[in-house]
Amino acid sequence: MATVVTNGGRDVITNRLGAAGTAEPKNIGWGTSAGTASVTDTTLFGEKLVDLSTSAGTDHTVGTSTQQTTTVTNDTYQVVGTRTATGAGTVTNAGLFTAASGGTLFLKGDFTGIGLSASDSIQFTIKAVFA
Repeated sequence: MATVVTNGGRDVITNRLGAAGTAEPKNIGWGTSAGTASVTDTTLFGEKLVDLSTSAGTDHTVGTSTQQTTTVTNDTYQVVGTRTATGAGTVTNAGLFTAASGGTLFLKGDFTGIGLSASDSIQFTIKAVFA
């Protein structure tokens, strides 16, 4: 399992620090294919809509962002959000994007598959720790 801030995510960080207007990466997407997250990734593995049984898509669920403390005060960016499946499938990776559809992939993580039926949901807590 790997979780990484992507190269695109690093671009988002430096743009936001420079007040260049990049959107906040608080939109959660999920995918159903296998792979190991890499900093060069620009998409999720087999990204799907909330209907996991349909073809690929880039609808994202807006989460709530906060600052958290992991090692030192406010060293962690955290987004919490819940995605509810409208069709069955197995989720194997998730990430944060800068838009509700499309956008730049900021952070991505892969994990052991979680099987969902229609109406099942996953509450994601995604953290980027800068320590």
